[in-house]
Amino acid sequence: MRKLHYSFFLLVVLLIGEPTIAQSKDEKAILQLFNEHTVNWNEGNIYLFMTGYWNNDSLMFIGKNGITYGYQNTLNNYKRNYGDTIKMGTLTFNIIKVQRLSKQYAYVVGKWFLKRSVGDLSGHYTLLFRKIKGKWFIIADHTS
Repeated sequence: MRKLHYSFFLLVVLLIGEPTIAQSKDEKAILQLFNEHTVNWNEGNIYLFMTGYWNNDSLMFIGKNGITYGYQNTLNNYKRNYGDTIKMGTLTFNIIKVQRLSKQYAYVVGKWFLKRSVGDLSGHYTLLFRKIKGKWFIIADHTS
């Protein structure tokens, strides 16, 4: 009887527990992008930070001042608002949800926090990712 309980428990763990623990290859790639974003930002390199964004005129960034279209316009806004390491501070992300929508699209919801000597900032974000030529890029960013 004891052996039967152990076998049933093991079966339940394998069938139910494992899928909630495992991360897909795509989810790992998206989370790696967040790690790279954090490192690049905290090193004061906006240009490398932006490599996670789709380098296209259709990139959409929605912030407190409305919608910005295009990679270059988004980069210019980052440079204008965070032009030096003092304004950039130290970035941390708290990812709340990663949801795969299809083979080509995923979205991420989370919180961001900037620790800065000139005043801390924080907010939430929703990012839409698209897999282009095997690599995930942010194609829409709504940050508040």
